[in-house]
Amino acid sequence: MAYTCDLCGKRHQSGHNVSHANNKTKRIFAPNLQTVRALVNGATKRIRVCTRCLRSGLVKKAV
Repeated sequence: MAYTCDLCGKRHQSGHNVSHANNKTKRIFAPNLQTVRALVNGATKRIRVCTRCLRSGLVKKAV
């Protein structure tokens, strides 16, 4: 399973580590994903959600 948010589709982005000598090496910026139990179509399901979606209230948490 890909490391993406199940709601908004946010994925990793690529970039560079930049040293003091301006050497550049590849790296990735991963989203902050949390596994939560949420209501999806009336059923409880475990989904991976980014913290932006959690904070904005897009997730209905299961009790």
